[in-house]
Amino acid sequence: MVLFNHKGYVGYAEFDEEAGIFSGQVINISRDVVTFWGETVEESKTEFMISVDGYLEFCQQQNRLPEPPNDDQHQEFILN
Repeated sequence: MVLFNHKGYVGYAEFDEEAGIFSGQVINISRDVVTFWGETVEESKTEFMISVDGYLEFCQQQNRLPEPPNDDQHQEFILN
């Protein structure tokens, strides 16, 4: 498992051997789902950042507030 952080949002990625990619999602929000994938850790990190930025832009276009990062959810995920 690999963790990334961007603008307060935390994402994790795991390597899927069958697919040959790292896939992941933002773990410290619960209302919305933000996912990403990449063939390398670096590509996954870049795609994570693009996904977070895209999520924030989408919310702005929809005239709604994005779900703020929740540190409690991040800690709970790590502990489980």
